[in-house]
Amino acid sequence: QVQLVESGGGLVQAGGSLRLSCAASGRTFSNYAMGWFRQAPGKERDFVAAISWSGGSTYYADSVNGRFAISRDNAKNTVYLQMNSLKPEDTAVYYCAAAARFPATTGWSYDSWGQGTQVTVSS
Repeated sequence: QVQLVESGGGLVQAGGSLRLSCAASGRTFSNYAMGWFRQAPGKERDFVAAISWSGGSTYYADSVNGRFAISRDNAKNTVYLQMNSLKPEDTAVYYCAAAARFPATTGWSYDSWGQGTQVTVSS
């Protein structure tokens, strides 16, 4: 498995932006498709975005399409989630995860998970 560590979360006003990072170690990063999920209090963990091994293909949940952008830098073993036009309903703990296939939108498709980073959007 690959080890994943998220960073970049915080408190932001509605309409603002944040960029999350997820640093990978332990295995060859480019062998994994990557995804971002989020979990709000009292709710299930939801798929947000996924990116293919090379970064050439991406896939988004309808709720974030056009506002969020996933990218990766295989030389830095890092995947990013640029979040723009944030809304209070985007408030959640955000997790990155590694998968063997793409696109993977369900949690069980992912083999490794980070510990999560909190994103809070105030109205």
